[in-house]
Amino acid sequence: MLFQQVINGLTLGSVYAIIALGYTMVYGILELINFAHGEIYMLGAYLGIIFLGIFTTMGLTAYSLPLAVFLTVVLAIFFCSAYGFTMEKVAYKPLRNAPRLSPLISAIGVSIFLQNYVMITQGATDRVFPYRFGEKHLHFMNAEVTWLQGSIIAVSAILMISLHMFQKTRMGKAMRATAQDKTMAALVGINVDSIISLTFVIGAGLAAVAGVMVASYYGLVNHFIGYVAGIKAFTAAVLGGIGSIPGAMLGGIILGLIESTGAAYISSEYKDAYAFVILIIILLIKPSGILGRHTEEKV
Repeated sequence: MLFQQVINGLTLGSVYAIIALGYTMVYGILELINFAHGEIYMLGAYLGIIFLGIFTTMGLTAYSLPLAVFLTVVLAIFFCSAYGFTMEKVAYKPLRNAPRLSPLISAIGVSIFLQNYVMITQGATDRVFPYRFGEKHLHFMNAEVTWLQGSIIAVSAILMISLHMFQKTRMGKAMRATAQDKTMAALVGINVDSIISLTFVIGAGLAAVAGVMVASYYGLVNHFIGYVAGIKAFTAAVLGGIGSIPGAMLGGIILGLIESTGAAYISSEYKDAYAFVILIIILLIKPSGILGRHTEEKV
């Protein structure tokens, strides 16, 4: 049973890690908590249902299900990235030099707007994923691993490794330079505005993939799932060390494992509370998070 819960926890934690990356990337660049990021994940789930439903009606899923799923993910990434780009330009860029409280309130406003926007356009009731993937599974160490679980873990691992490798590219180095000192980055020729927009676009794209994976895994979505997942992913980012990409990955995995094993061995009624208890303990011991580093405040 323990190994089964580990598999379940890795599946859930992989999704949390992907969403947490968006939080930690934006914080690393702007030192801003994008509380609307969870709603981008929610939009990704709805877009997955919409586009796969269209492809099912067209008969593409019967012809080639992998192609239909691939196109669904690509389209969800495109539209969510567009939402992320627009959100940064409209809600955050005008407040970049404002007091810290102003962009925070703006982020909460965007979150509420997107929740109500989806509720009005898609309805307040749950939406069902149009295709139920087969329950084929593998037996490994007395645990059952479904193909969908394996796919979610594999896709999440590929995305996290790709993002880690991206940091070593020219654009990735520009992002790290912008996060370290925007003024000096601009002086050496880096377009700071473009880098910030790119950060929002990448984070939104990752959230879109997480949304499609969760919609296919649970089979139901509603306009409120972004709030719950967003809070948990933010917790994962803080747990691993806000601003640290490896920390966000580690925090997401730990969060998923804690939630899964706690629900199995203690009580499923309090599964949302276990992660926050561990978070409080970690922050009391190491306030900067597991992989975070304490930085002196600039004066």
